[in-house]
Amino acid sequence: MPTEEGILAFHRRCEEFYPADAVDASIDEQRKWYDALCAEFDAPSPVGLTREDALVGGHIPIRHCRPQTVSTRTRIYYIHGGGFVVGSLNSHDAICAELADFAQAELVSVDYRLAPEHVWPAAFDDCYAVLQALLSDGRPVVVAGDSGGGNLTAGIILKARAEGLAGIVGQVLIYPGLGGNLVSGSYVDMAEAPGLTTADVSYYRDILKAPAENPFAAPLAETDLSGLPPSYITGAFFDPLRDDARIYAARLAAAGVNVTFREEPQMIHAWLRARHMSEGAREGFRRLAEAVAVLVGTR
Repeated sequence: MPTEEGILAFHRRCEEFYPADAVDASIDEQRKWYDALCAEFDAPSPVGLTREDALVGGHIPIRHCRPQTVSTRTRIYYIHGGGFVVGSLNSHDAICAELADFAQAELVSVDYRLAPEHVWPAAFDDCYAVLQALLSDGRPVVVAGDSGGGNLTAGIILKARAEGLAGIVGQVLIYPGLGGNLVSGSYVDMAEAPGLTTADVSYYRDILKAPAENPFAAPLAETDLSGLPPSYITGAFFDPLRDDARIYAARLAAAGVNVTFREEPQMIHAWLRARHMSEGAREGFRRLAEAVAVLVGTR
């Protein structure tokens, strides 16, 4: 268990809204609890930031966040986490707003289809369609995502490379789930970690029904990571997904990709939400925001 009081207080507060056994509840109940949790950790919007909702392809909801000062043509494309089961444009809106404001860049987030109503590749296809739309006007894009969104980020970037889609100038993976082996490494060492257990990860995989051998669904299955964009990867020590981040970062570096890896020693899964109550999360978010700013060219 971590010892930092701020992250422990964050975890206790989370369990008041989203119980440890949430995956045993109905999908509707899980989403209701998650929405309440996200609202609890909402934060004031940066001064001057505006939002505009739109549709890609007539059916995929997106949200444009534009800070008061925009200093680059490069956009951030953010894909939210939530185990592919929960989450929305609103669930990560405050996080997206703060990233956009810090980086002085427009940010676009996506409301992809969720499981179990829509199993793989529905979410993947939605996220890739938005990426194609964003790149169609010639403006560069940095793709970022946390947890399940980190999985989707890495997957669509692999597909973009396979299809020769140009214009992606960075990827940011935040405690990503990349298809690691559930019976080894951190999946064993952190099987009962606060905030996310290995049993939870198994549940989300079962409900998504993604092919484990397909690198677009499980990026760790990809054997050739050369030619991928500059990357920033951050993991949490007390997280069963920890080794997915470690291993992917090491493989990117071995393939010659410019990659920065940072592991938060006191953090648990979903620590982004603790950025205003935990010193470790605050520092981790600052480093993340700085990395995004470097990738979009404003730092």
